[in-house]
Amino acid sequence: MLPDFKNKIVLAPMEDVTEPPFRMICKKLGADVLYTEFISSEGLIRDARKAREKLFFYEEERPLAIQIYGGNEESMAESSRITTTANPDFIDINCGCWVKDVAMRGAGAGLLRDLPKMQRIAESVMANTNLPVTLKTRLGWDENSIVIVEVAKIMESIGIKALTVHCRLRSQGNKGDADWSWVKRIKDAGVTIPIILNGNVRSPEDVKFAFDTYEPDAVMIGQGAIQNQWIFKQSKEFLATGKYTEPGIEEKIDICIQHLKLNCEAKGETYGVLEIRKFYSGYLKGLPNISKFRMELMMIREMEPVIEKLIEIRDHYLQLVD
Repeated sequence: MLPDFKNKIVLAPMEDVTEPPFRMICKKLGADVLYTEFISSEGLIRDARKAREKLFFYEEERPLAIQIYGGNEESMAESSRITTTANPDFIDINCGCWVKDVAMRGAGAGLLRDLPKMQRIAESVMANTNLPVTLKTRLGWDENSIVIVEVAKIMESIGIKALTVHCRLRSQGNKGDADWSWVKRIKDAGVTIPIILNGNVRSPEDVKFAFDTYEPDAVMIGQGAIQNQWIFKQSKEFLATGKYTEPGIEEKIDICIQHLKLNCEAKGETYGVLEIRKFYSGYLKGLPNISKFRMELMMIREMEPVIEKLIEIRDHYLQLVD
């Protein structure tokens, strides 16, 4: 069942980031809807281990979308059938990935150069599942081909249930300003399906400004959640009260340890410890003279010693406060 997106704050799909442990932490800290990292349709139909593993999610994560991508209608149709067996709440189609290996092969944002093909792929996914189907895309390929209003009208007309707009061009990648005004333009053009604003949302202030100014149904946060998993909770506080609280060192370390344990449970100790490293800077951000401790953490390869070091860091900074 498609979740109610109205006034929701959701976690964006991000390759090598939005895996189950990270999603569980974001859910705990207030994310309303979660998306898996994108999954290759070709990988799914060839039963590639890595692609199949990405279908896994915890029941506690719901509502959750599994996101798939590809440039071949038959492959997307079959991957839709496979994804349906995993029983997510809905399926999302990636039509926004800008990286060369995806876009230049006619998938992801490459579909912005062939809207009839984008439509056929969306229809092939919808025809092969009983789940709601949504779609995520960008404004256009470059500044000379901004087609997002047309895309929104097409997708609504064929039965796509919601549209996420990463408010940059494919040519921008993940750099430069995101033009959130296009969300309001889509609404003003008469599109009535939920429109989710995405792109360069970095703070609770950004979330409030986006809701107040451009009237999206929901706001999706990507990179901003890597450096601050509390952004979902803080944004809700800010929308409700005009202020928000920063987590203390005890809460930061506690959540980091929970994340580490989930990572090790999901991936085994070796990879679980290795892959938590990308999140240390976010958990420890703002602590004075933290670089020495962070470097020590980066050298540890086993879970229990990491936990011991994190507790040492916590106690060190608590003493400074006392």
